[in-house]
Amino acid sequence: MDEQQEFALRTIEEQNIGSIRLWFSDVLGTLKSVSIAPAELEGAFSEGIGFDGSAIEGLTRVSEDDMIARPDASTFQILPWGGSSRSARMFCDILTTDGTPAMGDSRYILKRTLEAARQKGFTPYLHPEIEFYLFRPQDRPDTPPEPIDHGGYFDDVPLGAGMEFRKGSISLLEQMGINVEYSHHESGPGQQEIDLRSAEALATADNIMTFRTIVKQMGLTKGLLASFMPKPLAGQPGSGMHTHLSLFASDRDAFYEAGAELGMSKTARQFAAGLLAHATEISAVVNPSVNSYKRLWGGAEAPSYVCWGHNNRSALLRVPQYRHSERIEYRALDPSVNPYLAYSLLIAAGLDGIDKEMELEQPTNDDVWDLTDTERRAMGIQPLPTSLDSALKQMEKSEFVASTLGEQVFSYFLANKHRQWQEYRSTITPYELRTSLARI
Repeated sequence: MDEQQEFALRTIEEQNIGSIRLWFSDVLGTLKSVSIAPAELEGAFSEGIGFDGSAIEGLTRVSEDDMIARPDASTFQILPWGGSSRSARMFCDILTTDGTPAMGDSRYILKRTLEAARQKGFTPYLHPEIEFYLFRPQDRPDTPPEPIDHGGYFDDVPLGAGMEFRKGSISLLEQMGINVEYSHHESGPGQQEIDLRSAEALATADNIMTFRTIVKQMGLTKGLLASFMPKPLAGQPGSGMHTHLSLFASDRDAFYEAGAELGMSKTARQFAAGLLAHATEISAVVNPSVNSYKRLWGGAEAPSYVCWGHNNRSALLRVPQYRHSERIEYRALDPSVNPYLAYSLLIAAGLDGIDKEMELEQPTNDDVWDLTDTERRAMGIQPLPTSLDSALKQMEKSEFVASTLGEQVFSYFLANKHRQWQEYRSTITPYELRTSLARI
């Protein structure tokens, strides 16, 4: 038994923890959980907990249904709610019965990508800016959601529910060891943003899973609906999860070079070129729902075109101006993603740019939305997919995505999202009824 496992067992006894929740994600990014008693944890560390993997979206085939969840003691944290009945949580590695990693475990896919980065001498760090909306409870699910306020970007709403909500959520996050950089009211009515501090990629993905759970829990506590839906309100900004990527070689920032143009090292330029080269084929994973594309193509600073710029908020990639270029901001992600799969693809795309020594084109300084289609074509600026359907058609042709995710997850993800598109395409919307039922 290692030191982290001993620490978890000792803390559970000292803090009188009544149950331990073992967490993992399905392929779609939904958090799964099983609770065990403290007396079972030592056995879980050594042998894992058996469960039916075929009941979890994309984890395994029915013929290979027996799976094992083994808790990762390095992720041990006490949950900051429950009163006298306190619980702790740990993320799990999912294994087959012979002890090998499950190919459908999205957390393992990210660990595999990070190992490839480590073999090249790099450690990726990620810093997500997570946006979400707060709504009042709905009496009926078919009525438009009602935001909790009508504030805008950086608005200070004294004694407002949003400010109190962010304050309470940040307190819970920090009790779980998740550091927050800052928070504020976003541009949309009732829209919030909380930015997590930069951390190694696996920890960041775990933190996002925890973040969504805490925000939902806080919503229940406050009697509010917290939603990570990318575009919940027509005519209002969508919710993104802009992510800043950094790459370190030992303790050296691999993205920064003093005296270079914009301070960007050759490694940074190649990494950015890889992100741009693979942007369309990874879109279905980093924008995984029908609704995601209403955000991307709905204006309000969501990126719609494959280009990069220095302090250009209309670009897909942005090199922030207020710091050295030790990080690259990828702006297409939305908060509904499976962070393990999304970050695997972003990191793998950047590494592919380094491996192939891809050339980064000149930055785009224009507001890309204000250009005409002819102007964009002349500048070599291509659009992102305009729908989930078009994103899936790009993804299913991609050997890069298939090799990064593995054939099992690649095939399952495509099949699941094709079903979602078919369901959406066959749905009669309120818009159609409003504009056509009486007229035609």
